[in-house]
Amino acid sequence: MPGPQVLVASDLDRTLIYSAAALALTMPDARAPRLLTVEVHESKPLSYMTETASRLLAELGEAAVFVPTTTRTRKQYQRINLPGPEPKYAICANGGHLLVDGVSDVAWHERVTARLADECASLDEVRGHMEATTDPAWVRKHRVAEDLFVYLVVERELLPEEWVKELAVWAENRGWTVSLQGRKLYAVPKPLTKSAAMREVARRTGAELTLAAGDSLLDADLLLAADRAWRPGHGELAEAEWSGPEVRALPERGVLAGERILREFLRVVR
Repeated sequence: MPGPQVLVASDLDRTLIYSAAALALTMPDARAPRLLTVEVHESKPLSYMTETASRLLAELGEAAVFVPTTTRTRKQYQRINLPGPEPKYAICANGGHLLVDGVSDVAWHERVTARLADECASLDEVRGHMEATTDPAWVRKHRVAEDLFVYLVVERELLPEEWVKELAVWAENRGWTVSLQGRKLYAVPKPLTKSAAMREVARRTGAELTLAAGDSLLDADLLLAADRAWRPGHGELAEAEWSGPEVRALPERGVLAGERILREFLRVVR
């Protein structure tokens, strides 16, 4: 008899795929893993995974319902060329868009935006506050993603820790979450979650078991919602020593953590 249908919802950046700055290749050069480019932007390679991880992901795509789950916009997600079968479902904009065969599900998006209007401060209020309190000395870009949330591209070494803490408190009181990931600082409405979108895909596919992985504060709800979950040894969650009842903290950091996470997924799926 076949086993239960398994859904694997995994964050991408700094979980399965890595920029050059996030690879953490601490071994001698001659022992570094071979890398596969999985994203090109403006004609330059941008994101990578190990060749071994690419084989594992291809296997996973054949054995389970693999759902890329990202805070990226749809346009940013569509730059990524993952190994294996094309996923039928993908979660973009932190759950704001549920892609089905590459196309956003309109009814899902309308449900999400209605909930945001009811449950938290408006995008305009949060964007206005951030524009009024930031300093061009350490902010390179202000961006609005999919008319759902805001992010800044910052100079990390110049970013004042006190400002980040004050913003987090201000946002919390208005139903928003602040997350700092590399050079990007996100402000995201709390009702905008990866977990809600994962549950919707599980409902549609009849999945009986859900697995997840992620490295940032914006992945915490996803990891808690899954039946089993993993986080790498780097990122916001690792720095906070965050965990949950079914969340396993892995020691690996950088691109090798992506490989380990895929091994863990496959071990359960098989």
